[in-house]
Amino acid sequence: MGRTVNEQEYAERRSAILDVTQRLVETRGYEQMAIQDILAALQISKGAFYHYFDSKLSLLLALIERIGDEVEQRLLPIVHNPHLSALDKLHHFFVALDHGKIEHKHLVLAYLRIWYADENAIVRQKLYLARVKRFTPWLEKIVSQGIQEGVLTTRYPDQAARMILTLLEDLGYATAEILLAEEQKREDLSRLERIVSATTDALESVLGAPAGCLQRASRTELSQWLVSSSEHGPPASP
Repeated sequence: MGRTVNEQEYAERRSAILDVTQRLVETRGYEQMAIQDILAALQISKGAFYHYFDSKLSLLLALIERIGDEVEQRLLPIVHNPHLSALDKLHHFFVALDHGKIEHKHLVLAYLRIWYADENAIVRQKLYLARVKRFTPWLEKIVSQGIQEGVLTTRYPDQAARMILTLLEDLGYATAEILLAEEQKREDLSRLERIVSATTDALESVLGAPAGCLQRASRTELSQWLVSSSEHGPPASP
């Protein structure tokens, strides 16, 4: 009984630290937030903090992981919905991913600004492989359904599922180069449109899907991420 209580207490305190961190990131920004701000908000010691997290970066990674868990809860009902066609599931799948980004826009901003730094390459690769492990079975299930329905023609649903994630990963690299630039250029929106459209075309090709069956992000949806040089974020997925 005591062990269960301790585990619950640990989870609750860890969650409280993450809650405060997320609020500070969204209101002050990741760079401006200090660990001391978290200690003051929760009235805990440094020793207590480091019992849960060993660095400021580990905090951000934990927040991203928690968002991933939230997204998972949105995606599973889509994957297992017996009333949706495969193409509808793919559409809702991408929409759910986009909504997760939009709801946590400031947090995603902090994530992007450090995520593509050279020193985080190893961590980035590890988390990419973790996403592949998590999402591939769900996407494979949808792709297999599409094959049965006759709307997808790929012969390799497992590899097609993995390639979807690879394409989305590359989309992240390509768009981050634009969105995190010090100065925005007049042609940035057109470049974003081309990158996202090209990715969508590639997804349809990988799936053996009818051309144009996956919804394209509109110019309006993409332009919201280019509001100013001080506020960036990822564009909508296909």
